[in-house]
Amino acid sequence: MITKYNKKLILEDGQEFYGYGFGYDEEKVCEIVFNTSMVGYQEILSDPSYTNQAVVMTYPLIGNYGMPADDYETDFPSIGAIIVKEYNESPSNFRSTASLNDVMERNKISGVYGVDTRKLTRSIRNFGSRKVLITNVDTSLEKGLAILAATDLPKDVVSRISCQCMLRYSVVDFIYDVVAVDCGIKMNIIRELNKFGCRVTRVPWDTPAELIKRMHPDGVFLSNGPGNPQDVMPLVKTIRQLLGEFPIFGICLGHQLLALAYGAKTFKLKFGHRGGNHPVRNLLTNKIEITSQNHSFSVEKESIDGTPLEITHLNVLDDTVEGMRCVKDKVFSVQYHPESAPGPQDSEYLFTQFVKLMEEAKQDA
Repeated sequence: MITKYNKKLILEDGQEFYGYGFGYDEEKVCEIVFNTSMVGYQEILSDPSYTNQAVVMTYPLIGNYGMPADDYETDFPSIGAIIVKEYNESPSNFRSTASLNDVMERNKISGVYGVDTRKLTRSIRNFGSRKVLITNVDTSLEKGLAILAATDLPKDVVSRISCQCMLRYSVVDFIYDVVAVDCGIKMNIIRELNKFGCRVTRVPWDTPAELIKRMHPDGVFLSNGPGNPQDVMPLVKTIRQLLGEFPIFGICLGHQLLALAYGAKTFKLKFGHRGGNHPVRNLLTNKIEITSQNHSFSVEKESIDGTPLEITHLNVLDDTVEGMRCVKDKVFSVQYHPESAPGPQDSEYLFTQFVKLMEEAKQDA
């Protein structure tokens, strides 16, 4: 027993990783994943797509620039835990209003530092994302494995983090009305839509199609979010009722839900895509875009054959579907995050494309 540590991680295959606790002190079971971004731990911590996940940060130093008040992606972070090599409790940043540890304690987010994150990341790459128990160092392996075997990862995450009522985010002299279906939307998406002259009405994930139609939006946005898209099939039915009625733009989970609505299929990746430098080929321009990504599931490429969809973007690393469209229905989506927080900003043209489709729809009306 390595007695100097006070926390450990127990994986389903019996591997153990030791470290020190920070943030909220609680034993919990999460899905363990990794993120390769060099910056943006605040956006990662507050991204609702990480609900109930323990995120291993491959960049070794975390916490050094604190937590600026304006950089959160949600007011109520729901990430399960953060696993890091080195944690800095004394941030140096004039914009910081709190330390990472303070924010994690306030939002009941567990943390473990001092972990061999390189070895842990290799384990996730080799054996895939799986359940992990974050516990005290004196928990036996046998007890930990029993807890893991008896604990199922939740499937109701979208319903728990979606807004419970309509919320409006307006701008002066707005041009377009957009209904954003909230599956765990990042605030930077709303800020980007506002920047392009859109008044955004954020609605709960289970808002009926008839209600959305009565709002007479210029366009509908399908947001990112956590979990398996097949766990929110009622929303897929809603989307089917909206196809062809309004221009639709989907990001991440919204992209996967659109695929299901058109009859394509989705599957779970071995360890997902999470980071700020994933190369994607735009098939329409034959250019490579460097993208920010965060997802476990992907659209099955072969299943798009025979649907009204066409593939517009492919991942350079593993040839998975990163974008698609249906020209007739004024529908398109991407798997990555063009609002880019954190990440590069090469993909803002997609918001311009959404605005163009809404303008065309107005002229056709």
